[in-house]
Amino acid sequence: MPRFDITIAGELNLDLILYGLPEQLSPERELLADGMMLTLGSSSAIVAHNLATLGSRVGFQSRIGDDSLGQIALDRLRQSGVDVSRVHSVPGTITTGLTVILQHGAWRNILTYAGTIAETSWQDLDLDALADSRHFHLSSYYLQRGLRPRVGELFRWLKSKGLTVSLDTNDDPEDRWEGGLLEVLRYVDVFLPNEREAAKVAGTEDPEAAIQKLSHLVPLVVVKRGPKGSLAQRGTERFTSASQEVVPVDTVGAGDSFDAGFLHQYVRGADLPTCLASGNRAGALSTTRPGGTEAFREVEHREKFLQERTTS
Repeated sequence: MPRFDITIAGELNLDLILYGLPEQLSPERELLADGMMLTLGSSSAIVAHNLATLGSRVGFQSRIGDDSLGQIALDRLRQSGVDVSRVHSVPGTITTGLTVILQHGAWRNILTYAGTIAETSWQDLDLDALADSRHFHLSSYYLQRGLRPRVGELFRWLKSKGLTVSLDTNDDPEDRWEGGLLEVLRYVDVFLPNEREAAKVAGTEDPEAAIQKLSHLVPLVVVKRGPKGSLAQRGTERFTSASQEVVPVDTVGAGDSFDAGFLHQYVRGADLPTCLASGNRAGALSTTRPGGTEAFREVEHREKFLQERTTS
């Protein structure tokens, strides 16, 4: 029996979310937000945190700065039940990353100081601990500049140890969608893009053509479609799942929360309709509180929401 259900190596930082700012930011003006939230950020950490609150055994590896932001992020992961014993706190001038999100209703600005996000490298990894698992997940492929050159090697090695592998690239800040991704996809069992990301990776503006192309590269393509729900393409088989109706506070981390819900069932051998429904529930739950993890931190709220949405 492996020690973990899922291991994750990736970025760890905080999100500062500001609400109520004007869409156009005038220079040299002090503009007042009408709400804020400082919460656990980074796609990798959100997936890990929410997986653990759902009941998965999660091991997390990363690099953070020797600073207060890093300790707050680490404490949040630890409180959720994630094993963070192999997260390295490194002194120096490069500090823990921070993302500032300006939330404007249905859309948002995302401003990131990468800090140690881009510094995590092969040397930070405990490979034996990562392999002591049933499954490995990687998020934020394009932000992880230190690790990215060896991601294919990492995936290949983990698969040789019997693990399955999933990948969510998230956005490419340079909007180039290169960096050896198509080669890396050869070692991926589950690819988890949203519709825009799927089209960018496939090099087409047609989401359906993108799904068909990607399904020839990856055994299982799972596409997050926002209010249209989600779909899974496995060879010629397609499964769809309707979205969950909620009144959202914001959608920060909803896609990462979907990943957590989907993978929580996937590693248990559930069928794809069950995995998709679990992903949709987790993504919807995430939107009921600010940030990507606050709804999962409220135990009573989380359990009531998931129970009602599972039985309805």
